[in-house]
This record gives sequence, C-alpha cells and structure tokens, in this order.
Amino acid sequence: MLSAATAHSFRMTVSPLSHHDTSMGSAGGRGRDGAPIITMPEYLGFNDLSEEDFLNVITYLTSVPSAFAYLSLLSPSSQEAASIGFIIIMDRRRDKWAAVKSTLARIAGAFPGNLQLVLVLRPTRFLQRTITDIGIRLHRDDFKMKVVMLSSLSDLHSYVDAAQLTSDLGGSLEYCHSQWIHHRTAIESFAVTVKTTAQTLHRFGADLAETELPGDVQSARELLSDHTEKHDTLQEELKLAVKQGTTLLSCIKEQVNRNTGSHLSPDEEDNATVVERLVAQLDETESSFEQFWSKHHLSLEQCLQLRHFEQDFQEVTGTLGCLAEELVAILDFGDSVEGVEQLLKDLKDLEEKAQEPLEMTRRQASHGDQLIQSNHYAADAIQSMCAELRHVCDDFVSKTERKRHALEKSYQIHEKLDKMNKWCESGVYLLAAQAVDRCHTQEGAESALRDVQAFLEVAEQQQLADPKDLVTGCTIALPPNVEAKVQEALDRLEEVQKMFEKRQASLTRLSTKHTRPVQPVAPHPESSPKHSTSITQRSASPAPHRWTSEGPSVSRPPSDADPAKRRNIRRQKGSIKVKQDTVLDFLIPRLPGNTYNQALGTTSRPLLTYSLLE
Repeated sequence: MLSAATAHSFRMTVSPLSHHDTSMGSAGGRGRDGAPIITMPEYLGFNDLSEEDFLNVITYLTSVPSAFAYLSLLSPSSQEAASIGFIIIMDRRRDKWAAVKSTLARIAGAFPGNLQLVLVLRPTRFLQRTITDIGIRLHRDDFKMKVVMLSSLSDLHSYVDAAQLTSDLGGSLEYCHSQWIHHRTAIESFAVTVKTTAQTLHRFGADLAETELPGDVQSARELLSDHTEKHDTLQEELKLAVKQGTTLLSCIKEQVNRNTGSHLSPDEEDNATVVERLVAQLDETESSFEQFWSKHHLSLEQCLQLRHFEQDFQEVTGTLGCLAEELVAILDFGDSVEGVEQLLKDLKDLEEKAQEPLEMTRRQASHGDQLIQSNHYAADAIQSMCAELRHVCDDFVSKTERKRHALEKSYQIHEKLDKMNKWCESGVYLLAAQAVDRCHTQEGAESALRDVQAFLEVAEQQQLADPKDLVTGCTIALPPNVEAKVQEALDRLEEVQKMFEKRQASLTRLSTKHTRPVQPVAPHPESSPKHSTSITQRSASPAPHRWTSEGPSVSRPPSDADPAKRRNIRRQKGSIKVKQDTVLDFLIPRLPGNTYNQALGTTSRPLLTYSLLE
C-alpha cells in the first residue's frame, strides 16, 4: 500500500506538476543499467518554485517506484532499478550558471533517493557556458554527487540511449506530461481506494472473528442480518473499486486499443502493470474475504439453526413432561369396574392428546439427524439432544402401555370380583331356596342335585374355580383396598364352594336307591298236620316276626286293635328308621355374617331334612 506520507506528498505535488510550464517528471526512460531517469526540462521560472513545492515534487518522483515496489506491484526489474539509483537529466541550455548552481544545490540538499548520476546540458551562450565551466570546477566538491556537464544532445546520447529520451532531448520516447499527470492522479486515487477497501475488509474480518455466537434465537437472527448487511455493503464497494481499476486500465491502453500498430511507452507499461496488479490484489482480497465470509455466514446460520433446535427441544420436552405428569395422575387401579372404565377413557384421551406432541418430537429428532449430517459445528450437542428426544418418546409410550396393561388387569380383577360376588350370592340363595319336601323322594333329590351341579358348572365356565387366577400376571402391587376386596371375595368363594360340596354330598346320599333284603317266608301252618299243636304252643309263647306282602309282621294282642298303637308298631317295622328334625348343618352350613339368616329367611316354612340312620 502507499503510505500516508506518499499519498500526502502526491496531493501536494499535483499543483506544481500540473503547471503548464513545469514538465519535471519521469517519462519512463531507463539508463543502460536500468536506472530510472528523472527529467528536469528547460524552465526559466524554475527558481521561482518554493522549497516546499520542489521537495514535494522530487519526493514524489523518487517515491513512486519504491512505493509500488513495497506493494510488490512492479516487476522485479523495476524494483532493482529503484535500488540501483536515479539518473537526473537537467536541460539548462537557455539558463544561467546561477540557476544551474541553485538547482544542483537543491538536488544535493533535498533528493531523498539514491542518486547515481546528474547529467547537465550546460548553457549554450558563450558567456554563460564559460562561467558554468569555471563554476563547476570550483564547486564540484560542494555538491557531493556525480555531476557531468554536457555540451550537446549527442554528448547526452553517449550516456543515455536516445530511445529512452523524449523528443525535446533528441529521443523517440513519446511522452505527454498532462496525460502523465492524469494517469498518475488516477493511479494514486485507485491505490488509495484499494488500500482503504483492504483496511475496511480487514477490520470487518477482525470484528467477525471476535464475534461471540449468541445464545438465543432473536439475537442470532439479528446478528446474522446485521453482518449480512455489512457484507453486502462492502461487496458493493469492492465491485466499484474493481470497476474503477478496469476503467483506468482501459484509459491507459486506449491508444493501443485504437491503433493496433502502436505500443505502450515504458511509463504507460509501468502504469498499466500497476493498475493490473492493483486489480488483481482487489480480486485476491475479495476472494479471501468471500471465503472467510462463507465460513462465518455458515457459522451464523448454523448458530441460528442450533438456537431454533434448542428452543423447539425445550418446547416439545416441556409438553411431554406435562403429559407425563398427567399420565402419573391416572391411577393404576380403580375401586370398581365403572371406575376402571373411566380411568381407561382418561388414558385413551391422554393418548390422543399426546399424538401430535409425540409426532413433533420425532420430527425434531429427525431434523437433528439432518443437522448432524450437514456437518454442523455443534453435532455432538445435537446428537445428545436427539437421543434425549427419542428417550422421552419411548419412555412416555412405554409408561402408557404399562398403565393400560395395569388398568386392563384391574378391570379383569374387578370384573371377576363382581362375578364371584354375584355367583356366591346366587349360590347362597339357591341353597336356601331348595325345598326340603322335594328331597323326600329320590326324584326330588336328584333334581336338586342337578341344580347344584349346573350351578357349579357355571363357576367352571366363568373360571371361578381357581381363585389364584385373579392375581396371576399382575406385575404391580395391588392397592390395599383392592387387595382386601380380593381376599374377602376369595374367602367368600371358598366358603360357598364348601357349602355346595356339602350340599352335593348330602343330595347324593339322598338320591341313592336303597334295596331292601329279601326274607324267607314260612308256609302257612293250616296246611301242616301239627296245626293244632302249633296253635296251642303259640298261645303259650310270644308270637314271632313274620313277613307279609307289606313287610314283616307280628301277632298282635287284642290291644293292638287301638289305632294309635298300630301307628306306633308300623313305624318300627323293618330296619329303616326315619328321623325328623329342623335345618341340619350338613345341608345348609353356617354362613359368614347374616348370610345364613338371610338364606333361612327366603323360605316360608321350616326346612326339613332327612338322614339315613343305621
């Protein structure tokens, strides 16, 4: 870049350089060793230049090669030329010795660069030439630089090739001082633009590099918008600078573009090279900045994506957390079938309510996977959140399934409890409702037995025979109240089953047919020859038992004609003895609580049971 001093020097130099009679400048010529040539053409009013103007002009002319060499914008030969030293050509053919001496003194005292040689075309008038020869001999050592006094242009051409000199010095080098000033002004302005643009990009890049990524969505969005706006502004400035350099390069090459046979002068070639290098530098700066901006812009976009993902993560996990609390509030066991049905309905409503949040959570996890696949800078954090999202979904679904399983088991338990209670209640009333008089006959006992067996088959069909089925497969502990109800139902079922077993056994005994043994029958005594003797003997001894068609019989005394006595004797016939009593324990055993009394209260008369006695 041009230093600030160089830019200031150029601004201060424009005025004296652009004067119509001041043509001091660098036409672009080179000495035989490549040293740059600075020409000080004939100018009668040169001594009227102030020291400041002269210093500004000479400083600028010597700083241009070094300044651009610092920028690495000149070719290696130009840089070497600046280091070799400068050659100054002074045309003082129409001037005086005093002017020559003053100019040499100014150069010796103010030339800032490496001065190799000063070639002076001395005054041509005889008197001034003589004075100049004498004066240079006397003051040569005072100038402390190599000064060669030349009498003619041919002498000058012996030091410098005529092709490197302008026409006023007998050379063929094309040079327009006003055009040189215009190009120099444009190049310096463009160089300053390049420098300013590069500094602006550097500061902006430093600010971007030091920017901390925001922690919320709104800040990330605002930062991305702000940086994008600044980038777009700088990009427009870059485009304008490149356009400025392209236009300047076209102006420098305008003559060559118009005339194919013409070529650029060395000065124009240097100017074109400088502009081309400046434009190339702008392109490189823009390319480097765009690469940095692409990375920074990607980081800002990924930051915004991450903040959105984190915000959505908090929302969906919070929603599922509230749903999980509602799930916990639903009891695993109800107090009744109706209560469990209501809990199952609440669970179903909760599942329907959770469908959309669960789907959003799964989509959020899938979106996180996409961010990870796009090489997001926070891939590890996103992967952790995705795992948590899936865990929350799976945990909620599994808890819901366990809750449903528990409620279904609770429903089965309460349903079976109701069936058991109804069966026990119906069984008690069945036992109590069986009329005793029906059991007097074998057919009545068999009918009652069939009723008992049919009722027991109902228990088997409803799987009430094994009470352990109630708690089989239950994976969680039963609540105390439900456990008490289950135990109470099991106890009641066991007692009722025992009642039915006893009733079944009793009815089985009553329904069994008893076959009486066949007794031998003696012949009638009337047919025996000893009939008279037997009659006499029977009258003297007790009458023995005898069987008739109605059963065994005995001879009765006259008193047996009494009806009451006959009923008493008939009751004692055979080996079967009948006993009458009220309700016996083996037919209707004692029930817990008031069940027994309720069972007795269902009959309108006392229940009579019969027992077979030996």
